[in-house]
Amino acid sequence: MSSRVSADLEKQEEEEEEEEEEKEEESVNPTVVKMSQIVMPCHCNHRQELSVGQLLKWIDSAACLSAERHAVCPCVTASMDDIHFEHTISVGQVVNIKAKVNRAFNTSMEVGIQVSCEDLFSDRHWRVCHAYATFVTQRTNTGKKVTLKPIVPHTQKEQVEYSVAAERRRVRMVHDDIIKDLVSHGSIQQADNLAVDNAVAAEKTKVESVELVLPPHANHQVNTFGGQIMAWMVNVATIAASRLCQAHPTLRTIDMFTFRGPSQVGDRLLLRAIVNNAFKNSIEVGVRAEAYQEEGPNRHINSAFMIFEVLDKHGKPCTLPRIRPEPLEGERRFQEATARKKIRLDRKYIISRKQGEVPLSVPWDPRNQVYLSYNNVSALKMLAAKNNWRLSSEKDEVRLYTLEQKSMLSFRVEAEVDVPAHRAFCLLAELSNRPCWDTHYQKCELIHRVDDDDFLYRVVTPSVRQGGVGSPTSAGQGEGILQDFILLASQRKPCGSGDPYIIALRSVSLPTHPPTEGYNRGEVLCAGFTILEAKNNMSLISYYNQASPEVLPYISTDIAGLSSSFYHTFCSCSQYLTRNRLQSVSKEQTSQYQATNTDSPTCDTETDSLFVALDSTQL
Repeated sequence: MSSRVSADLEKQEEEEEEEEEEKEEESVNPTVVKMSQIVMPCHCNHRQELSVGQLLKWIDSAACLSAERHAVCPCVTASMDDIHFEHTISVGQVVNIKAKVNRAFNTSMEVGIQVSCEDLFSDRHWRVCHAYATFVTQRTNTGKKVTLKPIVPHTQKEQVEYSVAAERRRVRMVHDDIIKDLVSHGSIQQADNLAVDNAVAAEKTKVESVELVLPPHANHQVNTFGGQIMAWMVNVATIAASRLCQAHPTLRTIDMFTFRGPSQVGDRLLLRAIVNNAFKNSIEVGVRAEAYQEEGPNRHINSAFMIFEVLDKHGKPCTLPRIRPEPLEGERRFQEATARKKIRLDRKYIISRKQGEVPLSVPWDPRNQVYLSYNNVSALKMLAAKNNWRLSSEKDEVRLYTLEQKSMLSFRVEAEVDVPAHRAFCLLAELSNRPCWDTHYQKCELIHRVDDDDFLYRVVTPSVRQGGVGSPTSAGQGEGILQDFILLASQRKPCGSGDPYIIALRSVSLPTHPPTEGYNRGEVLCAGFTILEAKNNMSLISYYNQASPEVLPYISTDIAGLSSSFYHTFCSCSQYLTRNRLQSVSKEQTSQYQATNTDSPTCDTETDSLFVALDSTQL
């Protein structure tokens, strides 16, 4: 029964995505470039499947045209995020590529690329891969940098991509540091394949090849076409993988890579490949491209890491032979390959997992912190970008909105506050001070300061299992039981004009803080604040929470307009911000404010029921 429901939900999701794409067609994005190519035998490998190298050429071409359409000047490929190829493409089928600029920064921009396949005879369409490329503008003849105009998103999907692009950029900048950190701190096991008798020596998989860059290999700027370089790199990597497995491998994933410098017509391109590590069902091949002229030193152009599989006749991955790395450098590459595999698993598990999957509390670890933080902030940004919020209740310009999506019910409470956005951000970001204005937060202790932007907290609140107005359980059940949460709080300042301040919250699990007797361990799926600069030095503050319909009974009276607990809660928050508009919060002020609110008729238990009910949903 559950599988049937899951299938129905997936079908519903696909239908909604198709509807969104149809709406986007009506809204013309000036940076969109579409390319359709029929796969001919000359584009294919020995299995009559489209060569990944050829596909990369088409992807790079479409992305470059999109970037240049926005920049109105020559652009070059700076980097490409991970590309995972979900399906192969056969001769006679059509490749459809759609590229558009998601966001422009100062002199660089992110281009999103969607690749799908079409069977002309069966009218079937399916997704092949989704990629993100970074392009930079070339300097003018006088050496001046070209500053890009900002992108203006029009549709909900464009708004999401625009907002999350800043988070992806943040991940790119620390990608290499994460690998170095994993290896240097001894988190990766040493190679133990020396004792394996049938392990293949890595030096046997070495490939070296030289290509002469001719005019047909150059782009319209007379530089070596980035897609061509990638195609040559795929070629030598495939040969290296074949030497290990003695079969024809299938390229599944290309790790994030960066172009380090340009190459021109007349360059000799030296390509080296070797198998870095062989796992049970996959192989990582490292490829390095260097350019040189008849005279002068070699120039490092690019390095990439490609993941191959060998499939049996049923399409299932085969078990692969183990590799024996070379001493020193080979062992370093072996360990870094293991680190990259861990990072790929983290990204797949944390970033790509659906919001409704359980358990919600992903284990926190310093090695996956970057991706947890990315998931935390991007989930809140995507929730905030939804355009089908419905106004449920309003009082004195404090508004309560709801959003229903399948089995999820989300809430947004917002109002303008006479406090500058940067000051409101500083006050609300200090989660330890939330008991100042939210009396239902009985305790909020800082467990660990991860860095300047991410913090781990333990929050204690009354359990939602206790009885109360609208509670589905009786007052006697669970009486005296408290509820606690382990929360990751991720803060972000605006990346550009029009961006809000972000305070994102989500549950994580910590081995040092397991569930304890006397507390129900609660989970928060997605919650937090967005703070936007408004007119007259005011700020628009929005609080979001994504929860299951289980929480509905706790605020059903608000939605029906029979109560205004959300109003009192937000008033309490507003008063806290206004009182501390110009000065920092001291312990003395905190205790005074709590005492004042305890005696206030507007701060009874109902006052904070909204925020607590939202934050305390146990899923």
